[in-house]
Amino acid sequence: MSTDLQMNQKQPLVVNTAAELAAAIEVRVIAAITADRQVSVGLVPTMGALHSGHESLVATAREQNDVLVVSIFVNELQFNDAADYARYPRTLDADVEILARAGADIVFAPSATEVYPDGRPLVKIDSGALGSKFEGASRPGHFDGMLAVVVKLLNFAMPPASCPVAVKYRAYFGQKDAQQLVLINRMVKDLNIPVDVCSVPIIRTEQGLALSSRNQFLTPEQAEAALVIYRAMNIIRVRAEKHEPLFLEDVAEIFAREPLVELDYLEVVDPNTLAELAFNCRETPFTGQGLLLVAAKVGEVRLIDNMPLGYHPAGA
Repeated sequence: MSTDLQMNQKQPLVVNTAAELAAAIEVRVIAAITADRQVSVGLVPTMGALHSGHESLVATAREQNDVLVVSIFVNELQFNDAADYARYPRTLDADVEILARAGADIVFAPSATEVYPDGRPLVKIDSGALGSKFEGASRPGHFDGMLAVVVKLLNFAMPPASCPVAVKYRAYFGQKDAQQLVLINRMVKDLNIPVDVCSVPIIRTEQGLALSSRNQFLTPEQAEAALVIYRAMNIIRVRAEKHEPLFLEDVAEIFAREPLVELDYLEVVDPNTLAELAFNCRETPFTGQGLLLVAAKVGEVRLIDNMPLGYHPAGA
């Protein structure tokens, strides 16, 4: 970036409390009021350690909204491993610089006390059957903790009732965390939360590895080995496009030949309910729509990925 661009780059306002956030949103909503269209507010919830995938989320939200809020909060409730929580990267200063380039208006970086003033919440959202399979089975309690913080963040960034005009409210999530996205959509619908949930496509390296804040923990050798995930998904994608049986079992054997990668699950599910589509995965021709889910451990790093089969997700 040139020196001139750096000088002209608008720094986002960094706030740490819910009250500061509400006031900042209201000021910016009032400034954005025009006679010919509705004002909109977008929220991009993150845990920081931002990468190009997050920048894609922010760029999409920036294009679609007058006021853009990005939250940065490492939520302990969604970690079932204390060591994993402790080593999760905290890079607020670098994140704010990325968000300045991406055009964020407000960065909400609350403390744990601000989010959970009485400690761990006594009343919790239960992710139910949707949250007990796949990632939920491997990380018990993860999705309950995720939903707990997402509903709070949605409430924190909701345009205040004191705004003088009606405001359109949107929240943005990446398609890489497919199970999370299904659960958030279900929660918003079940609890009648007045927000549009928007999904943004997965961003990958040139080799196909889905971007993740955890990728920085991979050695070069491990990052190369992790590409087996993308290769395996593409084999299944080609079979689906040809309406052939998917034969997941023989694709799973590809992982067995990669000693640095331990497969957790490889499954095709209904994109909306996450119900397994067993009839489409074995010996019958694939028809209709499915979502391919993959999780694997590479060294100490857990990676997840997914690929739509037979359809294009909204936003793709």
